Amino acid sequence: MPKKIIKRVMPAPETIKSHRFLKIFGKLLHDPQLWHLTRYSVANAFAIGLFCAFIPVPFQMPLAAGIAILFRANLPLSVALVWITNPITMPVIFGFAYLVGTWILGDTGGEFPDEFTWEWLSDGLLSIWEPFLLGCLICGIVAAALAYVGMRVFWRIHVASQWKTRIKNRLKRNKQTSH
Repeated sequence: MPKKIIKRVMPAPETIKSHRFLKIFGKLLHDPQLWHLTRYSVANAFAIGLFCAFIPVPFQMPLAAGIAILFRANLPLSVALVWITNPITMPVIFGFAYLVGTWILGDTGGEFPDEFTWEWLSDGLLSIWEPFLLGCLICGIVAAALAYVGMRVFWRIHVASQWKTRIKNRLKRNKQTSH
C-alpha cells in the first residue's frame, strides 16, 4: 500500500511533537487522526503542505500544522512538505511564482539589480510585491489542487493494483490445490 512508501519518508511523531515551533499546539498534537495514513488524510496533507510551501513567510511549519489540525490531515506530511521551499530551492520556486504573477497581471515587473542593496530592497520591493504575492497564491493553489488529485489517483491505482495481485495469487493457489 502507499502507506508503506509514505511511512518510510515520514518524520516520527516524537520529532513533530517535540519541535520547538510546534509545541504551541500542545494537546492538539495528540489527536490520533493527525497521525493516521488514509487516502483522505494523505491527500489533504499533500495539498496543505504544498500550499503552505508557496506562502512566503517564515514559520511555514506551524502554519501547515495549524491547517492540518483544522482539517484533520496527516500532520507529519503536512509539516514535512513545506520543506520543498528551502534555502536551495526558494529562489527558483519564488522566482517562478513572481513570473506567474507578472504574467497574470500583464506587468513587466520590477527590475532586479546587479547588486542587492538596502536602498533597492526598500524601493524595489514596492514594485514587485503585488505580482510576487499573486504568483505565490496562484502557484500554491495549483500545486495544492494537483497534489490532492494526484495523491487520490495514485492511492486508487496502487490499491487497485494490490487487489489484482491478490486475486492472481488466490487463483494460483486455488489451481495448485485443485490439482
